[in-house]
Amino acid sequence: MTRTRGARRAGRTPWLYLAPALVVLGGLLVYPVYQLGLISVLEYTQAQVSGGKPTSFRGLGNYTTLFSDDQFWSVLLATVVFAAACVLCTLAVGCALAVLLTRVRAVPRLALMLAALGAWATPAVTGSTVWLFLFDPDFGPVNRLLGLGDHSWTYGRYSAFLLVLLEVVWCSFPFVMVTVYAGIRAVPAEVLEAAALDGASQWRIWRSVLAPMLRPILAVVTIQSVIWDFKVFTQIYVMTNGGGIAGQNLVLNVYAYQKAFASSEYSLGSAIGVVTLLILLAVTLGYLRLLRRQGEEL
Repeated sequence: MTRTRGARRAGRTPWLYLAPALVVLGGLLVYPVYQLGLISVLEYTQAQVSGGKPTSFRGLGNYTTLFSDDQFWSVLLATVVFAAACVLCTLAVGCALAVLLTRVRAVPRLALMLAALGAWATPAVTGSTVWLFLFDPDFGPVNRLLGLGDHSWTYGRYSAFLLVLLEVVWCSFPFVMVTVYAGIRAVPAEVLEAAALDGASQWRIWRSVLAPMLRPILAVVTIQSVIWDFKVFTQIYVMTNGGGIAGQNLVLNVYAYQKAFASSEYSLGSAIGVVTLLILLAVTLGYLRLLRRQGEEL
């Protein structure tokens, strides 16, 4: 009986320590999500905000309007493809540089880490402005080096998405690099030496030895990258001037902003936010379930 009570107390102790943080997170996350969901089922436009009309309950009417809009589906498709490309490129660059950090000496390693952390610490608005200058058709050095003249990278849909992708990867890969590097350093050196003695190439060592051992860490950075890249806003908004020509570079977050604040359709903007949240939850839970089926502990 005493042991049972002691086990119960021991089980409650971590939650007591976490309680203050959980209360803060509840205020910062749960309440805004509740308000987002509430507004998404109401008729809430500028007329309701100014008090000219009473707020009315629409139920799923806003979602019906949203799902019947062809532009929503095209923006959703563009968001999924763009986010997937950003995640894959970020993981590839971050993992490659993490392996490189284990191969270079102390001074180059320190210089690379400081440069990467500088990119990571740069605010999104500042980084986007710098990249716009680098690819500026009149004054940017990239066009001069490539001999492209006055080519505008933000005019075409795909070139604009490519430019934003490069900026997103530039400011996102340091997190992957540092996290994966820390995981590689935790792998016993004897394992890597045995693989090298067996004649395995660097790519084979990464694919057959490091990647399976780093799968929990790769899961964390993948989920984090999906969340970051799926809800990109600042880079798209700044670099394409609010979504590109005729909205050709819209993603869900920018689309929600335009609906809520440019068109004063706050309920539709909230509905887009709820859909985005549900998609991210589904992707995260599905990925974690897949890892658990494979026997990985997170």
